[in-house]
Amino acid sequence: MPVRRKVLAWGAAAAAAPALAACGESAGAARLTEQAPRTEGRKTRLVFWTWVPLQKAVALWNRTHPDIHVEVQIVPANTQGGYQKMHSALKAGSPPDLAQVEYYALPEFMLVNGLTNLSEYGAEKLKGSYVDWQWKQGVFGEDVFAVPQGSGPMAYYYRKDLFERWDIQVPRTWDEFRTAALKIKKHGSRICAFPPNNAMWYAAFPWQRGARWIRSEGDTWIVDVNSRASLEVADFWDGLLRDELLAVMPDTQSAWYKAVQSGQLVSWPAAQWGDALLRGNAPGTKGKWRVAPLPQWEAGQTDSANWGGSSTAILQGTRHPAEALQFAHWLNTDPESIDLLVAAGYGWPGARIDLKKSALGKPDPFFGGQRYNEVFQDSDSHVDTSWKWAPTTIQSFEHIKDAFGRATAGDGSLVDAMNDVQGRVVDDLQAKGLKARSA
Repeated sequence: MPVRRKVLAWGAAAAAAPALAACGESAGAARLTEQAPRTEGRKTRLVFWTWVPLQKAVALWNRTHPDIHVEVQIVPANTQGGYQKMHSALKAGSPPDLAQVEYYALPEFMLVNGLTNLSEYGAEKLKGSYVDWQWKQGVFGEDVFAVPQGSGPMAYYYRKDLFERWDIQVPRTWDEFRTAALKIKKHGSRICAFPPNNAMWYAAFPWQRGARWIRSEGDTWIVDVNSRASLEVADFWDGLLRDELLAVMPDTQSAWYKAVQSGQLVSWPAAQWGDALLRGNAPGTKGKWRVAPLPQWEAGQTDSANWGGSSTAILQGTRHPAEALQFAHWLNTDPESIDLLVAAGYGWPGARIDLKKSALGKPDPFFGGQRYNEVFQDSDSHVDTSWKWAPTTIQSFEHIKDAFGRATAGDGSLVDAMNDVQGRVVDDLQAKGLKARSA
């Protein structure tokens, strides 16, 4: 099966692959991966593009593996800059050996033949070391194209001191979240921010609600961005915005950090890796935060969702795929490396770990001595892992950001935005030469 046709064959669902049969887009890699012969006494050098500050883990590798030297080069994060740079390098035939690629972006790289088939270098033997659903993020057809690095199970960070001072119950449902938001507003603060520019953060909530923005039937992509469940979520957040219960601002930027530090924002539904952002940018709030399960859409449920998640991918065109795979596996499974990555805030490990023996299992003074990662461990076990991403997700996120920007500026609602995005996602898939239709 041609590599680009495997993009729809998520996990073992190889029968879905014909959906790319009509794809007319040309491959984006100017050269194919080829293993260079190893020369005794000569050091292999690998280049790794990432935005995560994992230099300490790489330095440990370089000290303990003198025959393979890895150079970290920092690139811009997420949808802009970094991926554009990677695609340009693929087209120019000068890619790095390894790159951090988020799970949602892997299908797009597959569509342009941008990833090395790691099954040809024995990757299947490594499967047992990883969390099953994260491993499957890098499996297309029957082959492996990326090594899991970390994910972002969701939970609820909140200011325990302020909740207690204002006699506010930690919300167990989203209805209780709204009730808490009303009380918090009376004290001049907001329960959290709504970031119109963060489509991935927002996607976690319809995901938790049971929505499925994308699926496949035979050779066709089925787009359901404006499903009933998805619009229920949009309507809920519309209500919070309409009643001015949220602060409309980009998250994880200077103004947001200032609001968090000052108590103007008193909670945050977010991923596990958000702990490092709070710790590093709101040091004055040490000891005041706690973590609770994500509020539920229905009382008594335990559904969660995921925000973020990355793989260590080996790009098409490397001359050292075997060495790159060796490093990628070590980086994401070696206990010392994992502890260093945890300290850098890279996310919930893709590797299977014993929480009690990991740095993640320790009580944390920033969270008042809470073993808060026990909440995220439970969350991770309740993520519906049938959620999928399309090879046009980056474009979809841009559409959502644009539509949410208009809505929060007073031009329509989030419900209107999701209805608008629905047709745009179908158009994007069809523009790639793929069969697609609305649900």
